[in-house]
Amino acid sequence: MIQRNDLLAVLIDADNVPPWKIGAVLAEVARLGTASVKRVYGDWTMPNLGSWKTVASEHVIQPMQQFANTTGKNSTDSALIIDAMDLLYTRRFQGFCIVSSDSDFTRLASRIREDGVAVYGFGERKTPESLRNACDRFTYLDVLEEPEAENTAAVLTPVPTSKLRTHGKLVSGLRASVASASGEDGWASLSAVGNLMRSQQPDFDSRNWGYAKLSELVRATELFVVETSPSGVIRLRAKSKNGN
Repeated sequence: MIQRNDLLAVLIDADNVPPWKIGAVLAEVARLGTASVKRVYGDWTMPNLGSWKTVASEHVIQPMQQFANTTGKNSTDSALIIDAMDLLYTRRFQGFCIVSSDSDFTRLASRIREDGVAVYGFGERKTPESLRNACDRFTYLDVLEEPEAENTAAVLTPVPTSKLRTHGKLVSGLRASVASASGEDGWASLSAVGNLMRSQQPDFDSRNWGYAKLSELVRATELFVVETSPSGVIRLRAKSKNGN
């Protein structure tokens, strides 16, 4: 369970993440805990990372220099992995945020989780499934909104009901999660369903389907009865064959 006072280490692969998305990433990280360490790795002598320098300074991210000593070998990845393990051994952090789409960090994510520490991944849609599944939660960069920047905010285009209901992985996952989380009366809390979905599909996020909230996505499927209690708790149950 996410605790807002969790200390997090944010480790960014500058070669693999566009600098203009880091503000949105850090805004999302702030919802998970406190970014006690923020580091971005790359060879800062290379001209392609020039735009990163300004962004790193603006967001108080420590640039970590790693020269590309050997052609064909990614020294940046190695430096990030070594630092991550050093930070893990301090036992100070409740979570690590790995910002990269590179499958080379799959084993690192798995190793951190072996110590009972949460891993939150951030990357592009091209991120290999191995890395996505190695994280407790994986968020795609394109669904994140830039804070205080309306002109660069991510535009969510809701997927229509007809397409949602034909997506087997989504529908089967929601049905199974509701069944697992429901009580004897058949009702399940929305928060429990969301937690189950993310435990089975780390990259599950209602924003992937164009809906800002899970409740909006569930309602859009039209497969569940959704109720909100006076206290604000949302619960749902699967509709019967006649639609009730």
